[in-house]
Amino acid sequence: MCKYKILSSIAFLVTALSFSQETINYDDLYAENDTVKNKNRKIIKEVIVTNIQQKNPSIIRSGIKPMDLPQNFQVIGNTIIEQQQSIRLSDVIKNANGVYVSSARGGAQESFFSRGYDMSANNIFKNGFRASSGSFPEVSSLEKVELLKGGSALLFGNVAPGGILNMVTKAPSFTKGGEISMQAGSYNFYKPAVDFYGPLSKTIAYRFNGTYENSESFRDVVKRERYYFNPSVLFEISKKTNLLLQGDYLHDDWTPDFGTAIIGKKIIDLPRDLFMGAHWSNGLTKQATVSALLKHEFNSNWKLSFNASYQDYNRSWEGTERIQPAADGDWNRPLGKYRNEEAIASQQLSLQGIFFTGKIKHQVFTGADFENAFAKAFTYRYYRFDENGDIVTQTTYDNVNIFNPDDFNGQNEALIPPSENTRIVETTTNRFGVYTQDLISITDKFKVLAGLRWSWQESQPVTKNLAVTPNTRTDGVKQKDIAFSPKIGLVFQPTKNTSLFASYSDSFTPNTGTTVSGDVLDPSIIAQYEVGIKNEFWNGLLSTNVALYQITNDNLAQTAEFKADGSVNTDTQIKVLSGETKSKGIEVDITARPIEGLNIIAGYSYNDMRYTKTSGTNGSFIVGDRLVRTPANTANLSFFYTLQSGKLKGVSFGAIGNYIGKRVGGWNNQVVVNPTTFETTINDREIPLSDYTTVDLSVGYTWKKLSLLCKLSNITNELNYVVHENYSVNPIAPRQILTSLRYKF
Repeated sequence: MCKYKILSSIAFLVTALSFSQETINYDDLYAENDTVKNKNRKIIKEVIVTNIQQKNPSIIRSGIKPMDLPQNFQVIGNTIIEQQQSIRLSDVIKNANGVYVSSARGGAQESFFSRGYDMSANNIFKNGFRASSGSFPEVSSLEKVELLKGGSALLFGNVAPGGILNMVTKAPSFTKGGEISMQAGSYNFYKPAVDFYGPLSKTIAYRFNGTYENSESFRDVVKRERYYFNPSVLFEISKKTNLLLQGDYLHDDWTPDFGTAIIGKKIIDLPRDLFMGAHWSNGLTKQATVSALLKHEFNSNWKLSFNASYQDYNRSWEGTERIQPAADGDWNRPLGKYRNEEAIASQQLSLQGIFFTGKIKHQVFTGADFENAFAKAFTYRYYRFDENGDIVTQTTYDNVNIFNPDDFNGQNEALIPPSENTRIVETTTNRFGVYTQDLISITDKFKVLAGLRWSWQESQPVTKNLAVTPNTRTDGVKQKDIAFSPKIGLVFQPTKNTSLFASYSDSFTPNTGTTVSGDVLDPSIIAQYEVGIKNEFWNGLLSTNVALYQITNDNLAQTAEFKADGSVNTDTQIKVLSGETKSKGIEVDITARPIEGLNIIAGYSYNDMRYTKTSGTNGSFIVGDRLVRTPANTANLSFFYTLQSGKLKGVSFGAIGNYIGKRVGGWNNQVVVNPTTFETTINDREIPLSDYTTVDLSVGYTWKKLSLLCKLSNITNELNYVVHENYSVNPIAPRQILTSLRYKF
């Protein structure tokens, strides 16, 4: 309560300050900053817009101005990405309050949470299309990263209510230019990159960027080699019609790494660099995407868009996994081999327009989208031949002890055992949605956003058992979900640089399992309430956003206590929608450019997500428990300053600090009911994790077209962990240095 009172006071103070500022007509500001071109495409007038927040993020889609949107968002641009020398998406996310890395299972990918909800399954997008989160995206190709906080089911369908992350790749330009760069750093990190763009004709522009990365790691044995290229072409078919074609391809060789050891609930203090897997462990990720974005303007008020995308994803790896030793440190290293494939085809058709009913302005956005996803999961088994020559399944590789480092030097490792594919699960998922929304400007100060989406989703797994002769095929339960997702928002703008909003929205999430009657379980409907205030000061030199929210899932799926005949149920796939979780919190964002050359980003987030209602039956969660992997507090602060004049002109320096609060790893505790005595106990499975802060420092120099930038990350050499369930306990990177040499032309 104390935190809420303090932050509410801050919000009130920000509001009071906003009323003291001179009113600015941003509609006039937009008109002044339009770039005017003549028929020969020569620039007649150009004014630089200092307030990048006033440029509509593409993830909003509808063309609504940010101050008119009853929802918070954040944009992290390419300038920030370059200044901070971001290598992974997690480096970029350090600038986004309330969004954080939740796990790094096996070193294969990074998973992110927002407002207590996992974003990894459906909430990661690239250029407006749902993207697989099973890889490390190439950050050097990004023009910006957009984060739309809170519920977004109206426009995107089946997404968790925590927020949307959209990666926007660099686009073609009719201005000729480019750059070449080289990054090098600790642990033999090398990454050359190129980026070329320009016109091919008066109506065709191109862009090509590509990178190659070769690196080792602070973890012994672990290494990575990857290459990526991203070509794109823009066709100006007419003055009102353009077509953007984009494609990219990623090839990533990496070493699976399940981190350090945990015994019970305690993370063991082992050397940070100790790799505990088999030295032959290997992984390969290949991902390709092509997309076409067609836009046509009927006139200044009406626009039509048709977008299509196809994504192909393939990831395979094998090695030893799941570091789960006994109390004395003995560990039979389990073998694992997996392969996942996914193909996603998506289409989006939308119409955006403005019309009036009397003096009331309507800004409508309506459309439909369809997505087909086909996923294949391959299961393998390792085997050996016994003394009789018969094939015997081999589940473990060898026996080691985590307290004996010599067991992991690779000198006594046997050959890789043979393996075979035993099962394939093929899952087809179809999604279709129709939506419409209208921003109604009743007056210049009062606006209402109202919208509704109808979503239809169907999926069915098919299991092919290859371990028997003849092979068998089993069709799984066909899951069909239909849901309505409404959204209503109220906006009050007492001045042109202040916006207060309140909103309600619904999201939905499909559930697996069946009811006690054997029917497919309905989706859970999740409600979100949010209020906030946005402020722009001094022509955009300072922006502040404050939002308070509450997200409630009051029909959380839980194991049913009884079967249909009244007997006690022990089948975890028979469920009822009787539980509840509640996520509530506050977010504060600040961006500033107080003087030329200085950029500041700051943020704070408080989130409290807990189980607020459970059945209390065997296997149910505990009322009042905070959900795993959800820290209460996160914060970020960064600045970057480039000297604009004098003998030191071109010298730059900056820093970024990121704080992650205390949280719980492992799994949430569960109720255990003795079937004989009916005595209730608690299965204690939660792993307490301490809070931590990392600080990175940067210094650089730019001379004409050449720039040199150095970064020292984690300057205090902070040690903490990212935990996936109760295994894959991966330590964060230690202190290291990274240098970037860049030439622009």
